[in-house]
Amino acid sequence: MLNAGPSKTGPMPSAAAVVLLCAGLSACALHWPPWRHRPPPAPTPVQELSIESAAVPAPQILQFWDRNTLLLDLSAVNGEGEVTLRAAAGPGWPVRLEFRVQPGSIQRLEVQGRERVLFEVPSQGAPVVLKLSPSAYLRDTPQITLRWSAADGSAR
Repeated sequence: MLNAGPSKTGPMPSAAAVVLLCAGLSACALHWPPWRHRPPPAPTPVQELSIESAAVPAPQILQFWDRNTLLLDLSAVNGEGEVTLRAAAGPGWPVRLEFRVQPGSIQRLEVQGRERVLFEVPSQGAPVVLKLSPSAYLRDTPQITLRWSAADGSAR
């Protein structure tokens, strides 16, 4: 009775298994590869420092956290200008400060805190992040002044 003839259930289960396997694999393709994730959300602006300007309208300077570094986005400023930064009363100044600038819109950025620091901005290219040394200001520094200019040597 070992060779009783072809079984009635032989080819059908294997065809159904192939169809189910293909359907399962196509469902996995929506979530494959597993290491591919959504891009991180855009950083949300914060208001850690008070920004004061005598110019009307005041330049738009956004603030973002990048770990323990506060990034001030100066990519919207151009020409010449000046703003004064003041720390919040409670926590004081952030551990680190950095500035994002758009090459071509300004040529020089001057930061005056405990020390005076001059940054030269390239004339073209992608936005550049300029990192301020933590020794340029102390926790008890009353204010930091930012001056930018479009012409070489015109920052005071």
